[in-house]
Amino acid sequence: MAADSSLTGHLQAPAVNGTLEPTVALQRLLAGSGLSYQHAGNTLIITRDDLGSSLQLDATSITGTGLGDTTDGTGSYTTGSTSTATKLPLTLRETPQSVSVISRQRLDDQNLTQLTDAVRQAPGLSLHQGGNSGSDSSPIYSRGFEVENYQIDGVQLLNSSYASIFQSSDLAIYDRIEVIRGATGLTNGVGTPGATINLVRKRPTSEWKSSIGLKAGSWDNNSIELDSGGPLNESGTVRARMVAAYRDAGSHIDRLNERHKVLYGIVEADLTPDTLLTVGADVQHHDANNHARLGLPLFYSDGSRTDWSRSDSAATAWGYSERHYTNGFASLEHQLNENWKAMATFNRGRYDYDEVIGHASAWAFPDRQTGTGGQTYGGRWAAKPVQDSLDLNLSGAFEAFGQRHDLIIGHARQQTHYKADNYRLWYMGSIPSYYGWDGKTPAKPDFEVTGRTDYNERQESTYGSVRLRATDKLSLILGGRVTDWQSVQKTDNYGSDDEVSRRQETGVFTPFAGLVYDLDDTWSVYTSYTSIFKPQNRRTASGAFIDPLEGKGYEAGIKAGFFEDRLNFSTAIYQIEQDNLAVAIDGQTAPNGDQAYRAESGTKTRGFEVELTGELLPNWQLSTSFSRNIVQDSDGRALNTNIPQNTAKLFTSYLLENIGNGLTLGGGVNWQNAAYTDGSGPNGVRFTQDSYAVVDLMARYPITEQLSATFNVNNLLDKEYYTGTSTAYYGTPRNATLGLRLTF
Repeated sequence: MAADSSLTGHLQAPAVNGTLEPTVALQRLLAGSGLSYQHAGNTLIITRDDLGSSLQLDATSITGTGLGDTTDGTGSYTTGSTSTATKLPLTLRETPQSVSVISRQRLDDQNLTQLTDAVRQAPGLSLHQGGNSGSDSSPIYSRGFEVENYQIDGVQLLNSSYASIFQSSDLAIYDRIEVIRGATGLTNGVGTPGATINLVRKRPTSEWKSSIGLKAGSWDNNSIELDSGGPLNESGTVRARMVAAYRDAGSHIDRLNERHKVLYGIVEADLTPDTLLTVGADVQHHDANNHARLGLPLFYSDGSRTDWSRSDSAATAWGYSERHYTNGFASLEHQLNENWKAMATFNRGRYDYDEVIGHASAWAFPDRQTGTGGQTYGGRWAAKPVQDSLDLNLSGAFEAFGQRHDLIIGHARQQTHYKADNYRLWYMGSIPSYYGWDGKTPAKPDFEVTGRTDYNERQESTYGSVRLRATDKLSLILGGRVTDWQSVQKTDNYGSDDEVSRRQETGVFTPFAGLVYDLDDTWSVYTSYTSIFKPQNRRTASGAFIDPLEGKGYEAGIKAGFFEDRLNFSTAIYQIEQDNLAVAIDGQTAPNGDQAYRAESGTKTRGFEVELTGELLPNWQLSTSFSRNIVQDSDGRALNTNIPQNTAKLFTSYLLENIGNGLTLGGGVNWQNAAYTDGSGPNGVRFTQDSYAVVDLMARYPITEQLSATFNVNNLLDKEYYTGTSTAYYGTPRNATLGLRLTF
């Protein structure tokens, strides 16, 4: 390989390890370098994007500009590869499951600052927002089921109760968000069939790049962000990156104010040419005053519908939420030889939360004339759980029967524990009248300490996955995971009997099988099978835990990768069969005050999805999708009717090069069909949220080579709608944000 030192002499390429396809290896080699590649005749041309300079190398059959797994700086709405579904580094077309990616460019274009913002744009996902950001009453759904599987850099978060913390996390530190729809027992061990959300952090760059961003938006929603990284020594063997952001977020809801703080740092060091050490940490703070877990009542006591202003708050003046997350991580990767590498990853996360709950009851229906009859719920919970995660794996390639195959085997361990005071929950108070209520009445309760809980949860798994190439076009992916899981909860109840809850599952095997056949260099067909197993924290009306969720998932589809996978198409049909599905019982609570559930067996979910994401033409990025799901019990009755069966999402942007320095215009629309819940009003009356669509616009203009301005308008038509079907919690009205970014 020949190289022109004027282009490459000042650059440090990242380490490229393992046995990779030539295009994938080259994509990783050039990631973040400002260089791209093209194929002309028998020559491979390496071009620097900003200058148009080039050098020529001996060629193989590579065409176009490819993408690696990193999306930051690519300008693309898609990615070149992902390993979240199978732990093998595969392109989206090679992965026999439905995978979607929200890239860094997409996050920036649409001003998506926290996970709930991104979920609204992700194919196949629905957000049932019941309260303010960061509350635990805003579940995310996929394929009709709640999403409880979360990962950071592919490392599983053991306890799904942390989901609400990550929903409010600032996305400034992430390169992309990967969503794998369907069960992922191979990578998670235990989990639900909805989806897995993997947040992938930004990595150090091979040359120094820095930026400062300022934003000002509606309702005094203001933020500042700093992102800087590059090599720390002349040889480039030590690289670092730091991201810091602060956002003071006002709201269209009266009295609500949120503050987001994030600090992230990472260092990569090439200890030897074959050994890479990575260490880092991030801290996330989300604090909110006048915070409510629910919205206002949907009905008056006479059964007629309420019609609150979108600014009316369900929060008391003394309710607040403090959710802090600190994570330290380290990994050591060693290339054993040209085919095999070993990797060890460790994470420690501390989830510090303190929440004083104070909000109106959505089921205490007020008098239409006087506004009286309302009630508040009050409570408090606080804890500082710590979770440790360790993953050891060996991956590589081997040859057999004239083909090259890929393999990964590993062992993972996660453990979480905490000791925390228990507070009396669900203090009931009276609201004098909703009309003119300022949240100060009733007064804040004392929140008596009623006991103390000691909780421990542990999961240990051994896993393996292999891609066998039967022919050049046919690949069989097989995998399995054997998991031991246990939890012990000891509760010291002051003034009553103590409680001990022990649950354990041993030797649970979750298999995976997938088949991919390449029709040609662009199109492929696939089918896959996954198993489902999930111990549940949901309780029956008697207080007993519901038995573990068990089931199977089947999927088949067609995928295509155009223009060296810069544009990805996929369509899939699926069926999910489950036993012990937890179904909420309207109007009933468990002895501890939580929602009561019943176990439903023989449930089936069927649906299909279509997605097209990436570069449709030069300068034209697109992401569009349609999803449909139907969830039924064993008798064919509809379940989870509060989730829309049909969703359609579109966002696109286009760079107009001939307008000044280049104007980028973008826009999108999200649509969902009607959803309903029985029992939202007096006498079990049904509430239906009709179908609706929300339109967004954006524009970006580079004022100079270093300074650019971005303008976003969300909910352009000011559509009025509810984000759930149980309480009157409105979607955000029309709002705008102006951002400036200086790069240097």
